[in-house]
Amino acid sequence: MDTYRSESVLQFRDRNFYLNDKPFRILSGAIHYFRVLPEYWEDRLMKLKACGCNTLETYVPWNLHEEYPGEFNFEGILNLRNYIKLAQNVGLYVILRPGPYICSEWDYGGLPAWLLHDPNMKVRSQYQGYKEALKRYFNKLIPLVTDLQFSNGGPIIAFQVENEFGSYSNETDHLVFIRELLLKHGVNELLLTSDNDSGIKRDIFYQCALPTANFQHFDQSKDLMATIANWSADFPLMVMEFWTGWFDHWGSGHGGMSLPDFEKSLKSILEANGSLNFYMFHGGTNFGFTAGANKFVNKPYEPDVTSYDYDALLSEAGDITPKYRKARELLLNYVLSKEEARSLPAIPANTEKGNYGSVNVSGYLDIEDILRLVENPVTIETPVAMEMLNIHKGYGQNFGYIMYRWNQTIPTGNHTLTFTSMPLDRAQVFINGRIVSTLDWKTTNLSVTLTEATLNQQENRLDILVENHGRVNYVQAEYNYFNEERKGINGDIHLNGNPLKNWTIFPLEMKQNLLKRAVESKAWKSNKPSPDSPILCSATLHLSDTETPKDTFLKLPGWTKGTVYINNFNLGRYWTVGPQQTLYVPGPILKKGNNTILVFEQHQIGEEIVFQDTPILS
Repeated sequence: MDTYRSESVLQFRDRNFYLNDKPFRILSGAIHYFRVLPEYWEDRLMKLKACGCNTLETYVPWNLHEEYPGEFNFEGILNLRNYIKLAQNVGLYVILRPGPYICSEWDYGGLPAWLLHDPNMKVRSQYQGYKEALKRYFNKLIPLVTDLQFSNGGPIIAFQVENEFGSYSNETDHLVFIRELLLKHGVNELLLTSDNDSGIKRDIFYQCALPTANFQHFDQSKDLMATIANWSADFPLMVMEFWTGWFDHWGSGHGGMSLPDFEKSLKSILEANGSLNFYMFHGGTNFGFTAGANKFVNKPYEPDVTSYDYDALLSEAGDITPKYRKARELLLNYVLSKEEARSLPAIPANTEKGNYGSVNVSGYLDIEDILRLVENPVTIETPVAMEMLNIHKGYGQNFGYIMYRWNQTIPTGNHTLTFTSMPLDRAQVFINGRIVSTLDWKTTNLSVTLTEATLNQQENRLDILVENHGRVNYVQAEYNYFNEERKGINGDIHLNGNPLKNWTIFPLEMKQNLLKRAVESKAWKSNKPSPDSPILCSATLHLSDTETPKDTFLKLPGWTKGTVYINNFNLGRYWTVGPQQTLYVPGPILKKGNNTILVFEQHQIGEEIVFQDTPILS
C-alpha cells in the first residue's frame, strides 16, 4: 500500500524532515492560547524560543470557539490569528492541531456539548448530524488561518487531522472526510496524525497523513516507533506528544515526571535523530468549567483539577523550572550546536508574584436569592439533562451547575427517594434547604431516606443541585462514553416508588451576566448563614493605585468546595480533597483599587480568602 507523500513546503524523506529543501529538525513546544491570558502570550513564546525550540504547537478548542451553533468567538483569549502571528514575530514556526477533537484534559475533548442535544449523536464518526456541525465549524475556522500557512508567507508548517483517532475508532472514512475538509479550504501544508501505543497499531491512515507518536518514556515505546518505521522508510521519528509530566485528578495524588526520567527520554529521542513536541511546554490553567475527566472501563469517573501545570517545563504561572534548564542544555548540545548555534537568547525573567495577605468575607447571598437571578428557569414534567433543556435556541446548557426543584405535599413519616440513574456528576439533595445527602461517581446506593424530622407539616421543597464536573476527554476504543456524557439528571426520580412530576429547573451557568446581577443585587446579607445550603460569598481585595497588579495564588482555608470569580473572571474549581490547594490568579485580571471576589461555596463557608506568592499543587 502506498504511504503518504507530502507536496508541502515541509517534506520528509529517508527519515528526515526538509523545509525549503534544507534539513530541518522540529523542536516544538505545546502552549495553548486558551489556557493563558493574552497579556502573557509573548512572554511564554519568548521562553519557548529561548529554550532552543523553533516551533510552537497548539490545539484549537471547538467548544469555546462555537459555544452554540453559528455563534463564533475568536476574540480575546480566543484570538487564534493574533496568537499565530505573534509566534511568527517571535521567530517560531507553528503546528496547528484544529481537532475537531483535541483530548487535552479539556471538557469533552474540545467537542461542544450542544452536540449531545441530538439524542442519536455519534461524535467522531460519519453520523450526518456530526458531519454537518463539523462542516459549519471548519467553514469558519480554516479560512481564518489559511493565509498564515508557510507557503503563503505565514508560520504554519503542518496541520493535524483529528487526534488519537486510532485509540477510538477504525472508521478511516471519517479521517478522510476531515482531510478533504482541510484541503477544500486551502490547506496545503504537511498533514499528520498522532496516536499513542494502543492506537497507532490500529491506524490505517498512513497513506493520507504522516503518522507521529505520543509517549512519555522512550524505552517503553520502541514497538510504537517500529510500527511507524515499518510503514515507510521515509517516515521520520516525530514525537508529537513527548509527555513532559502528567495531569491530576481530584482526590488523587499530584503526578508528573521526575527530572532524571525526563532527561533520559529526551536524550534518547535526540540521539535517535527524532523531532519532537514537548507536551506540555507550558500547561497553563483550565479556567472556569473547562477541565475534562477520564472514565476507563472498570474504573470510576475521574475529573481533572483546575491547574494544568502538568509538571511541564514552564510552571502554571510561566516560571522557569529545572526541566526547562535541562531541556535547553540538551537541545543546545545535541542539536543546535551541530547547526552552528553557539548560544541561545537570554531567558526572560519570571513574573513577579504578589503576597497580598488575607481578606475577609463581607457579604452573603443565599441560594434562594441566587435562583431569583436566573433569567430562564424551565418548567418541565420530568427532569432532563442540562444538554436537553430548551434554552439557548434549543441547544441546552453547556457548563456549570443545574438545580432541580420539586414542591409538593409529602405526608409525615419516613420516605425513600430513589434515582433511576446516577446524576452526573455530583448531586446534593436538600429538603427545605437542609442537605440530606450527596451522591457522586463513587456512590453505589441511589436511594435517599427522608426522615420525618426533615419534613414540614405542609408543603415540602425538594432541591437537587447537580454539578457538571467535566465531560470525559478520552475514551478507549469501542466504548460509547462520548455519546452518553449528558450532565444532570437522566431519568425519573421516585418517591416511595412513584415518579415525581412537575419540576422547575434553574440553569446555573455562572456566566458574566448572572455574576453581574449578583454583584448588583440588593439582597446581600452581612450575617454569616447556616452551612446547610450553597451560598455566594463576597469579598474585596484592594490594591494600591501605585502598584501594578501581580500574579498571585488564592487559598481558601476552612472552605470545602466550589468556584471562585474575581472581577467576574471564573478562576475555576477548588476542593479540599486536593491535590490542588491554591488557584492561580493571573495579574492581568486584577486592577488597581477594589477587586470583587465571589466564592460559590457548596458546603462549608470559611472566614477568609488568602492571596500568597507561592502555589500549592500537592
